[in-house]
Amino acid sequence: MYGAFPLIVGTLLVTLGAMIVAIPLSIGSAIFISEIATPKMKAAIKPAIELLAGIPSVVYGFFGLIVLTTWLRISFNQPSGESWLAGSLLLGIMAIPTITSVAEDAISSVPREFKEGSFALGATRWQTISKVIVPSALSGITAGIILGIGRAIGETMAVMMVCGNPTYGLIPTSITNVFAPIKTLTATLGIEMGEVAAGSNHYHALFGVALLLLIITLAVNIIATVILNRLKEKQRSPSKKKTRLSVSIKQQIRKTLVFTIIILCVVILLSSMGILLTVCIGLVVGAVYYLRKKVSAKTGQRIAFIAIAVAILTVIVILGVILAYIISNGAGALSWEFLSQGSSNLGRSGGIYPAIIGTLYLVSGAIAIALPLGVGAAIYLIEYTREGRLTKIIRAGADLLNGTPSIVFGLFGFAFFVLYLRMGFSLLAGQITIAFMILPTIIRTTEEALKSVPQSLREGSLALGATKWQTIKKVVLPPAAPGILTGAILGIGRAAGETAPIMFTAVVFSSFIPHSFVEPVNALPFHLYILATSIPNSARNQAGTALVLLLLVIGIYLVAVLLRNHYQKTMKW
Repeated sequence: MYGAFPLIVGTLLVTLGAMIVAIPLSIGSAIFISEIATPKMKAAIKPAIELLAGIPSVVYGFFGLIVLTTWLRISFNQPSGESWLAGSLLLGIMAIPTITSVAEDAISSVPREFKEGSFALGATRWQTISKVIVPSALSGITAGIILGIGRAIGETMAVMMVCGNPTYGLIPTSITNVFAPIKTLTATLGIEMGEVAAGSNHYHALFGVALLLLIITLAVNIIATVILNRLKEKQRSPSKKKTRLSVSIKQQIRKTLVFTIIILCVVILLSSMGILLTVCIGLVVGAVYYLRKKVSAKTGQRIAFIAIAVAILTVIVILGVILAYIISNGAGALSWEFLSQGSSNLGRSGGIYPAIIGTLYLVSGAIAIALPLGVGAAIYLIEYTREGRLTKIIRAGADLLNGTPSIVFGLFGFAFFVLYLRMGFSLLAGQITIAFMILPTIIRTTEEALKSVPQSLREGSLALGATKWQTIKKVVLPPAAPGILTGAILGIGRAAGETAPIMFTAVVFSSFIPHSFVEPVNALPFHLYILATSIPNSARNQAGTALVLLLLVIGIYLVAVLLRNHYQKTMKW
């Protein structure tokens, strides 16, 4: 008998804890960036937070396994730090950039006259933010939270490395103790798929778990997409009147959400901290709520701004701690021998040259497959079709694929390429799987780049007698090149840092460099995962591998930014 209920509960518990961590920090950071920070501060802080999104998940997992779980074990006197709490804290950190970015865009898009009207009526800055700006941006903030939930639900490597993953999921133990180990849907797939016989009941049960995970993440992404589309429609054609009924419904929904969150927080506190401590925390929260109505507007604004500053400072400190740990511990391992030699003694010594070469092979092959397909699909959708039901379905499918967990792509590659097409564990199977994963990103970024080209340029070219293809080739594609290039490089960055899609299709832990597309390969993310979870006494090479992978991915994203800025300067009309 196979049952997924304990895994579903585990996934929901970890995600709930992650959102309790991420939502206040993300919304506070978004408010600070959009409404409080100076232009120079914004130019520095926003890329720093976005840098969190560029850190590969296996690097987060490495940091969580070495630092976070050790801190939890020592600080709370636990036998092991690998637990529900560790997974929630780590996933909360990973969800912060997604929620912050979408929430900040939504807050920044609030019309300026709303703010000016509030100030004109005598409202303070905080009253304007809390009573006018945030409610107006609530749809976008909600969409950001939903996308953050999808990010947390679909994460594989981090939860595999820090949640403990007990053999049998005991729901009561997990619910009553945040320090208990827990198992999620994604971790189950990542751990067990490599150990089952193809075609067995266990094998089919794991694909049932993958289908369940896919349905959950697709539902989350559909909800977020619908909310964002409605927000865009409101911005294009804002309604002049709001019925009392719609306002009442929004208020009821808001109250219900707040009440639900309060109940869940109380349950978590009761289960993990005891009745006495929960009552004390409740009294403190009640006192703060009561005093909120008694203090003056200026005092309330001062307290709110302090809380927002603490939120943004916490996020920056988290980023600084992660980077400082990896750089300080990994720098000592970096040398020419480390970068140019193969590993020895099961990875405890030697270098990571085969893993670097394997990563470059996988990424270059994936982008060679995905780039022409993605650009061609985007050109067809923008230039050769009219907006209709078919194009909407295609775009919706691309968006949903973009939110599909990477472990699902890995299972698809394993079932279809490795087993059905009999490619085996090979470089080619990994390249095609990664190409499918980054294809939606390239399609969407290319579409946005093509849409940014003025329609008048197309009409002028056609009026001069150029053919449709000549117009696309000579007039449309050159100014759209920065966006297309940016999408390609972002796809490269994502491909270089992913572990789950290649675990079941391409990689083996070895110093072997493939000489053909049908041979297996090693890669930096997988090399780091094996060192961190299976090879004791390899701390030096673990940190060095994490640093090289981090520098590689961040370097790729930096190249994307520099090239985009260069083309924007040279392509101005």
